[in-house]
Amino acid sequence: MSDATEPAPEKKKLGGTALRFVSALPVIAVVLYAMFWAPKWAFQLFGLLWLSICASELMAMTMPQNHGPRVWGILATVGFASVIIFAGGIPGAILAGIFGLAVGALIVGLVFPDPVPEAAKRIGWLMGGPVYIAGTLSSIVLLHHDTGAHGGAWVLLSMFYAFLSDTGAYFAGRTFGKHKLYPKLSPKKTVEGSIGGILAATLGGVAVQQTLLAGEIGLVPIIVLGVFASALGQAGDLFESLLKRSCGVKDSGNIMPGHGGLLDRSDALMFTGATTYFYVSFFH
Repeated sequence: MSDATEPAPEKKKLGGTALRFVSALPVIAVVLYAMFWAPKWAFQLFGLLWLSICASELMAMTMPQNHGPRVWGILATVGFASVIIFAGGIPGAILAGIFGLAVGALIVGLVFPDPVPEAAKRIGWLMGGPVYIAGTLSSIVLLHHDTGAHGGAWVLLSMFYAFLSDTGAYFAGRTFGKHKLYPKLSPKKTVEGSIGGILAATLGGVAVQQTLLAGEIGLVPIIVLGVFASALGQAGDLFESLLKRSCGVKDSGNIMPGHGGLLDRSDALMFTGATTYFYVSFFH
């Protein structure tokens, strides 16, 4: 019999890697269902929800004390994304959407002028934020819609380029990293890690090309696409690091334990998805 005076054993806490894995499982399940089994319209709604959360995090970072402009920024992002997704094929629709962003920023800037010294920054994000979020993440929804039965595979490819690049860079950097890539923004990232990430992403792309996209894209194009997409994805990650540093925050949010915000998980995907979409649109 144990001594009643003995302290109760402490509950073991999940380590950082385990926490990231466990918290990601439900999201992975939902994303895979939306990509491969849900109707096209359901993936469109899922994409709008995803980018609305990213917009919410971006506006909270850049305008933490300005509730009215923040709300407008989220609505403007979803509205602009809807124009791209549902009306992008109509002549002049995208230009009309950009004009709407300009008019909205003009009105919101005048209705909510305080504090005046920060007005230029707020108006800049009310214009630039929707373009940054909707102009990139909408391409993933279009990629899924425009490629028919292979939509899920093409989206998975763009995700592989983002996430395998990140994972490959982490392990290659830990093993071989010596030369800093961009110490001002991300002191731990190395040139060797970046190269390892691009290699891992490209190999992952080849695996998708040989299986889910067999006959849809050749070996040379998938390698070239992998290099370009993963390199842009890494640049997107650094760009978001710049945004967070300028706003004085570590993470864009805390929606996913161990992962930070949804924007943190999407910063590379925004550019790998757009690159993959433009390849399909112009060369496929």
